[in-house]
Amino acid sequence: MAIPVIDFSKLNGEERAKTMARIANGCEEWGFFQLVNHGIPEELLERVKKVCSEFYKLEREEGFKDSRPIRLLNELVEKKSGEKLENVDWEDVITLVDDNEWPSKTPGFKETMAEYRKELKKLAEKVMEVMDENLGLPKGYIKKAFNDGEGDNAFFGTKVSHYPPCPHSELLNGLRAHTDAGGVILLFQDDKVKGLQILKDGEWIDVQPLPNSIVINTGDQIEVLSNGKYKSVLHRVMTSPDGNRRSIASFYNPPLKATIAPAPQLVEKANQDDLEIVQAYPKFVFGDYMSVYAEQKFLPKEPRFHAVGAM
Repeated sequence: MAIPVIDFSKLNGEERAKTMARIANGCEEWGFFQLVNHGIPEELLERVKKVCSEFYKLEREEGFKDSRPIRLLNELVEKKSGEKLENVDWEDVITLVDDNEWPSKTPGFKETMAEYRKELKKLAEKVMEVMDENLGLPKGYIKKAFNDGEGDNAFFGTKVSHYPPCPHSELLNGLRAHTDAGGVILLFQDDKVKGLQILKDGEWIDVQPLPNSIVINTGDQIEVLSNGKYKSVLHRVMTSPDGNRRSIASFYNPPLKATIAPAPQLVEKANQDDLEIVQAYPKFVFGDYMSVYAEQKFLPKEPRFHAVGAM
């Protein structure tokens, strides 16, 4: 079993209907799919790999050696208790947004990542248009919801992560199982070192590395907007005793002040089909949801929706 791999360029040709259906299946049945021929220049992606790997070596690798995960793992190994580290992630991470301070020592990092983020944001908006069409929503509906009605108000962040080799990979995860809080997530993962897994039908499945593909997954807010037709899916990152896994995840999320609710068209449509599916999710302010998520990220998502609905 492998997550769907979709040729995004076929949206513009004779296979458009089939490609739309494959994306719908990826959203409905998997919550994850990989895009190839997505329109982002390979030359740019190669530069991104280069500057992110150099950035880690130059600016982060030494610091990780003194980090909390290393310290806790060493203490656990010394104890020989057979326990696992349940509440720690073996991850080195920085987040890039337009108005925070970016790493400055790595040549070409800022310029390359700024160019990459522009391309990724455009791809996210194309993917959301496909979701609109597949869900029967007006063109631009999801983008508008994630921009709080108008303009360019969406939050677009990029998380640059590295998962260094772990000498005791059986004792902890690279990143614990969770769903993503936001909207559409676009992941440029390592094409050699695997580690990302999704939960499908009770089984953990590897998201196989595929050179220069972009992995798309749907976050909690897409689940809400689609009234549950598209689901956010549990995923995790496993550690490895060898290989330094690079992972670059970009998030197209609503701003904190945005109000999120199921699209009225999907609630009404469900009722007309005699299925008596009513609005399955509450209406809420995204900032309130993030407050709950900050406390409950690694817990089941359903109580988060209940909690924010009661606020």
